[in-house]
Amino acid sequence: MRYIKPLLLGLTTTVMAVLLVIGGFWPGSSMALAATTTVQMGSSTGMLVFEPAEVTIAPGDTVHYEVAGVPPHNVVFDPGNSAGDVASLSHQAFAMSGGFDVTFPADAAPGTYAYYCEPHRGAGMTGTITVQG
Repeated sequence: MRYIKPLLLGLTTTVMAVLLVIGGFWPGSSMALAATTTVQMGSSTGMLVFEPAEVTIAPGDTVHYEVAGVPPHNVVFDPGNSAGDVASLSHQAFAMSGGFDVTFPADAAPGTYAYYCEPHRGAGMTGTITVQG
């Protein structure tokens, strides 16, 4: 009898640990997968815009920027008009074709992040990303 109690305690602990691990991967559980949102840089009609100009994401999500109009384009986050630290988010290099990704960290501060295309800022090529809290 004295061996049964420790055995049951160990078995119960093991079963609970297994259920906890399996529950984290169960469909519909609270664990969210990171998403990717695509933003076009420039339009097929030659407009100097980000399409869409406003997007909403969750922390940990990625925004894929794709050259769709007259290049060059880049993405520079405005530290004066953004909710969090943007130094690592800006993509200063000019893209002539293709695209690039900007991934927000899982601990990104909620709020609005303003950005612009450096060579086309004067033409109004700006956008915002709202990170949900």
